[in-house]
Amino acid sequence: MRVVADIPHPDIKITLLAWNGKYLLKLELGPFEQTYKVSEMDILGGDEEIKRWLDEEFLLKSIELFLAMRENLHATRLRHE
Repeated sequence: MRVVADIPHPDIKITLLAWNGKYLLKLELGPFEQTYKVSEMDILGGDEEIKRWLDEEFLLKSIELFLAMRENLHATRLRHE
């Protein structure tokens, strides 16, 4: 697995990786992680194209998903105490 880029963001860690014919776009916030896999064959503009995908709407929705993940984990832990 090769790190293509570490993409700066004030709230989340964003890493673009290349592995096994795919780009992996990895977002991390605390103990939570989201990974999006895209075939290199589907990306004509290479890693710069993927970086352009990281617009405000995508990042806001990703942060919302992180919050939902945290709530989901917290709720299940409470149910099973």
